[in-house]
Amino acid sequence: MTLLDDATIESATQQLGWDRDGDEIVRKFDCGTFPKALEFVNALGERAEAANHHPDIDIRWKDVTLRLSTHSAGGLTQKDLDLAKEINQLHD
Repeated sequence: MTLLDDATIESATQQLGWDRDGDEIVRKFDCGTFPKALEFVNALGERAEAANHHPDIDIRWKDVTLRLSTHSAGGLTQKDLDLAKEINQLHD
């Protein structure tokens, strides 16, 4: 899998509403309640498993923070952007 260049990452994160943190993209989602946060995580878990691409997940009450990176490639790839877009659609 090919690593993305900085310009591509910058453009994509702006469009997707995610932030870059080194070799990861990150976004915090407000789910409203703890049960809704768990529902969101379970739903995105199914999609992540189907894509064989798994985000780092941090649940804090009603907030879910996700981090994406293609560890096997050593940074950010199109796989990360594709899953970020799918996660956005799931949440919105």
